[in-house]
Amino acid sequence: MTTQSRIRGNTVLPARREALTLHTSDGLALVGEVALPPESDPVATLVCLHPLPTHGGMMDSHLFRKAAWRLPALAGLAVLRFNTRGTGSLQGTSEGEFDAGEGERYDLAAALEYAEYHDLPQVWLLAWSFGSDLALRFGLDPVVVGAILLSPPLRTSTDDDLDAWAADGRPLVALVPELDDYVRPPQARKRFARVPQAEVVAIEGAKHLWVGDTERVLDEVVARVAPGRSPLPTTWPGPVVTADTSAYADRTVAALADVPMPPER
Repeated sequence: MTTQSRIRGNTVLPARREALTLHTSDGLALVGEVALPPESDPVATLVCLHPLPTHGGMMDSHLFRKAAWRLPALAGLAVLRFNTRGTGSLQGTSEGEFDAGEGERYDLAAALEYAEYHDLPQVWLLAWSFGSDLALRFGLDPVVVGAILLSPPLRTSTDDDLDAWAADGRPLVALVPELDDYVRPPQARKRFARVPQAEVVAIEGAKHLWVGDTERVLDEVVARVAPGRSPLPTTWPGPVVTADTSAYADRTVAALADVPMPPER
């Protein structure tokens, strides 16, 4: 009889993982990783855009590292994560300096170029907080199928950016915490009303950082990107690896509460 291992917050499931370096058109080298299904080709791809690096955001922010640890095995997805310019994590630090969402357009373009060159299928942007503004402003690339926004603050994206998505017609999903620090579901519905195809999903009881809500978020993501593969299982048939996540205890918004936010556009 096969032993079932319970999937916990620091569970790492099998995948083909490869560290990579992305090269931007303005000459920077960015630290990244791609995780692929262990024994098959991916059915779709998530390109992850992390939260604000001045407030602890990075490629290893908890939702993204858990997506990379779980979704290749459980949902057959490729998960591409990277540190935007000037951002560091245990994986390493990308060249350059934080540019408040301007120069980061080249970082996203480099990730999409990698995905296209390596024939990664059905590319979706999975963009969290600061990353969601990057997706709205710069994500309408021909290789992109659609975008899923987590806790979108709508700080630097404008109505013109939303109108561009509306005119384009590609899927746009916003997962909005009921208790978000920046934009809550009623505000999000009002802002996204100008995008006819936008789907705003209110997550009851959740907050901006999604602590304790990983499973709900990943289920919602997989339901859009790989229909039929959610809800995700909560156990794995066999042994698993347990990651040490203690190094990230100080990489949270709460730990950086006194750091000023960049200005809105």
